Amino acid sequence: QVQLVESGGGLVQPGGSLRLSCAASRNIFNTATMGWYRQAPAGKEREMVATTTTGSSTNYADSVKGRFTISRDNAKNTVYLQMNSLKPEDTAVYYCKVVVPGPYVYWGQGTQVTVSS
Repeated sequence: QVQLVESGGGLVQPGGSLRLSCAASRNIFNTATMGWYRQAPAGKEREMVATTTTGSSTNYADSVKGRFTISRDNAKNTVYLQMNSLKPEDTAVYYCKVVVPGPYVYWGQGTQVTVSS
């Protein structure tokens, strides 16, 4: 079993920045595809924000391109999401997702990001 622990969420003003971190309890990142997803309030579906593969290719939702950057540190079993120029519509619970060969899928517990003045 793998546990993912997210951190870095909080309250920030529009235009501000946050960096989210997701650390795994075991060394699995060398073979993992990792991603960040978010779920806004009012019953919206969880949506992909950014993903990165073992080859370090990345993919972003159109709504965050140019503002968010996903990165990974395999040695630390940690994936990051740098979020700049935050907007109120970025407000959501952000989840880390890791997929390893099997496939086995793991989710973090989520971290709240609120963008408000």
